[in-house]
Amino acid sequence: MRLLVEISPHLKQKYDTGWVMKQVVFSLVPVVIASVVFFRLRAVLLVSVCIIGCLLSEVLVNRLRKRASTLSDYSAVVTGMLLAFLLPPKIPLWAAFLAAAVAILVGKQIFGGLGQNIFNPALVARAFLMAAFPVMLTSWVNPFNLEAVTQATPLALWKFSHQFVSLEKLFLGNVPGSLGETSSIAIILGGLYLILRGVACWRAPLGMFVGLSALSGIFYLKSPLNGSVFFHLFSGGAMLGMFFMVTDPVTTPVTKSGRFIFGLFVGILVVIIRKWAGLPEGVMYSILFMNAFVPLINKLTKPKSFGR
Repeated sequence: MRLLVEISPHLKQKYDTGWVMKQVVFSLVPVVIASVVFFRLRAVLLVSVCIIGCLLSEVLVNRLRKRASTLSDYSAVVTGMLLAFLLPPKIPLWAAFLAAAVAILVGKQIFGGLGQNIFNPALVARAFLMAAFPVMLTSWVNPFNLEAVTQATPLALWKFSHQFVSLEKLFLGNVPGSLGETSSIAIILGGLYLILRGVACWRAPLGMFVGLSALSGIFYLKSPLNGSVFFHLFSGGAMLGMFFMVTDPVTTPVTKSGRFIFGLFVGILVVIIRKWAGLPEGVMYSILFMNAFVPLINKLTKPKSFGR
């Protein structure tokens, strides 16, 4: 009989980081299809530029730090896809490429690489663009007609003009908005795939759903149906954040109860920002803000050792 002597762990999981990230890529396919349907060639160009920008930035950092290539873990591809979904369809491609570089260099590699970043890289890049080029991030177009510049997204119409877009349009995605945030049904399909495959934990999305639904229900209890819970769930980046941002295993808590608490406060902050802040949307800032509290949440929700 042959005896093998190895260091622990002796029981290894058959899944690695590359496999997990591939599942995320697969789950984003419905969102890609929806964006191409509504925004045509522009969606293809924007997604391609963001992915290429992330990959090139990853290669550059690895060469400067004399490290082995990390492209095989697909994390840069996922970051590029998520970043593209957060941007307006008509944003200049050079700005999208710049944002991709910021996502990798500032949002990820400056902390040491995958698994060590504190904030979600795609959201860091969008926050950078929002601060540097606010006009680009607030210029929208109508689906199927990219030449006609629209005045506002559904959330902006609701906040500043008290006009409501139908829930049907919000659910299908035939509304102005960021590339991958418009079609709720496509995001839900991708998110359910992640949860059913065991790649994403359901606790953080559930927490965000409870927080956002409960607070919006309280604030807009007497409002029309399309101005309360369902409107806030299907508008803006709520669904994309619920399934693909708060489920990020790196920038969210590691404890089960901590994930629910994290999502709960994200949902609450989204409604607070939408109601009282000067901006109509609050998903990006809510998640980035709660990212900073992840170490504290992990500490407070750490389970006690057995027997203590």
